[in-house]
Amino acid sequence: MTRLVELEATGPRKLEPSDIDDEKGDLAVCQCGLSDSFPFCDGSHRRTRDEDDEMTYVYENGRRREVERVVTADDTDEKS
Repeated sequence: MTRLVELEATGPRKLEPSDIDDEKGDLAVCQCGLSDSFPFCDGSHRRTRDEDDEMTYVYENGRRREVERVVTADDTDEKS
């Protein structure tokens, strides 16, 4: 499976000691791109559990939809 993710950041985020969860004692970094507290994990990856390996998905406004193809600005197609 693939997932299209839009990010607006233009640089790295420096982690501070306050980023560590006081209760859990850990720091989880998002790898799915869906977290509302990106770059930190908030458990949003649970929504991806039933994704099909052969599909491409877009998550918008809390909803998932399947995408048949991706068209880039230079008109190059990428099939899912």
